[in-house]
Amino acid sequence: MAAIPDSTRLGPDGGEKINGASQFAGAALLISGPLSILMGAAAIAQDTLFSASSQYAYRFGLTAWGVIHLVIGVALVIAGFGVLTRSSWGRGAGTVVAGISLITQFMFVPYYPAWAIPMMTLDLLIIFALTRTYIETSAAAH
Repeated sequence: MAAIPDSTRLGPDGGEKINGASQFAGAALLISGPLSILMGAAAIAQDTLFSASSQYAYRFGLTAWGVIHLVIGVALVIAGFGVLTRSSWGRGAGTVVAGISLITQFMFVPYYPAWAIPMMTLDLLIIFALTRTYIETSAAAH
């Protein structure tokens, strides 16, 4: 019989143990956040790295994109700390912020696809890690 594992397992320090998927998601959020902040700073500085055709439907100024990336980056960092400290809001916030980041990266593809596509992949992995249900089978059930 399969069961959801007991969430009260204790780690070596006596505190609740964080599972590997949550650890990955928290670390990935803490990587994705500062990278988004740096991308936002580059956009605000009007870096020549970015370009987009004038026919693009989601065309914003680079300063607007910079502010969007900065705000999302800060939210990603906060959510990452929430996940790693096992805060009650961490997993939910991480999932929501990674989803918003995924959408904005999709909209950012024409400006810098070499950046946006890998970041979209990272956001999807974060969402998967935070929303998956781990089911464990006990040896006694066999």
